Amino acid sequence: MGDRLARRVIVVTGSSGIAAAGARRFAAEGAAVFVIARDGPECAALVGEIVRTGGRAAWASADLRDEAATVAAVHSTRTTFGRIDGLFAVAGGSGRRFGDGPLHEITAEGWTETLALNGLPAFLATREVVRSMLELPTDTGGNAPGGSIVIVTSVLASDPVPDLFATHAYAAIKGAEDALARTLAAYYAPDGIRVNSLAPGLVATPMSTRAQTDPVIAAYAATKQPLAGGFLPAESVADVALFLLSDDARHVTGQRIAVDGGWSVTDGRGRPSAG
Repeated sequence: MGDRLARRVIVVTGSSGIAAAGARRFAAEGAAVFVIARDGPECAALVGEIVRTGGRAAWASADLRDEAATVAAVHSTRTTFGRIDGLFAVAGGSGRRFGDGPLHEITAEGWTETLALNGLPAFLATREVVRSMLELPTDTGGNAPGGSIVIVTSVLASDPVPDLFATHAYAAIKGAEDALARTLAAYYAPDGIRVNSLAPGLVATPMSTRAQTDPVIAAYAATKQPLAGGFLPAESVADVALFLLSDDARHVTGQRIAVDGGWSVTDGRGRPSAG
């Protein structure tokens, strides 16, 4: 275990995939981790694992699309650990079950539900964490306590692949989250609050099971993300989040970092063979 997040309290929204990898990584670096997600048993299992390996963690079950539930869950973090120093905002998911797809096929309900599934958790959790950070007292040296917020978006917001990933509502809200992170970074910089976004490529998580089992997408990922040779491990995203939440990134804010194995700089066809 390290100490890059020693004495920090980090809220993690979500309890599987990238969120779970982040929670484990932050706890291993000395943070007290508070996990918030809808799936109570999954939260309990993740937190139990962290505690058994010597970490500090707690959890609350909440639908992060619900304002009152989100407010209560974030307040529980303060009640449990006394303060909040960081947020890893991951909660969200695919809107395919609501009908997300090409724009001309999306219903108003499908659009609204996809935006709510992803946008409301990012907005509500970030708002409540910022409020908590602003309420913390200035230290004896006159310094604002500040904090760090990392919002997980998607490479699809900036580097679409129309043939394989035509989920336009999902891409739109992830682009909006990138914009949210940047404008928050500008506004709250004087308060010492840093806000950045992480844009993962294809990551091996429960959310991407459909894509992982599709042979066409799996073959495409192998060349589109050549640094990983396929789907990225969730730990790769967690490692960059750790950097942004730590003092190593104390002068970094308003940035969008793609953790995509090369997705955004390749065409997915691989390098032509010589001759």
